[in-house]
Amino acid sequence: MRIVRRLSGAFTGGAVGGLADSINIWALSHLGLTGLLGVTMKPEFTAPWLYQRMVWSGIWMLLLLLPFWQKRIVLRGCVFSLLPSAMMLLMVFPEMGKGMFGLGFGAMTPVVVIGLNFVYGIIAAFWYRFTVESN
Repeated sequence: MRIVRRLSGAFTGGAVGGLADSINIWALSHLGLTGLLGVTMKPEFTAPWLYQRMVWSGIWMLLLLLPFWQKRIVLRGCVFSLLPSAMMLLMVFPEMGKGMFGLGFGAMTPVVVIGLNFVYGIIAAFWYRFTVESN
């Protein structure tokens, strides 16, 4: 049963982190804060957009099952969040026609993506730690 708890904690932590990340990017863009940085990315907050982000975020944070940096929650969350950041910057944005690193959205796009994903990873790592170690 411990493996089920660990899988559930990692996936759910990632999904909750993905929810926070989605709310952050949507709110920051609609409040005009990303625009102040020259980033034109302005997602629409829709159920399909949110669902896809939460599911993928949960899948990515299965990385929390790896036994690295278990006592260093913030570092762990930040390091593990770099992989989905790399995927967005090197695969997803170029496929969207926004160029490598999403520079078609603006020069600060990589900073925004990595920064917000750090928050996502930290939330996921804390969720995982508290759900798995609550016994």
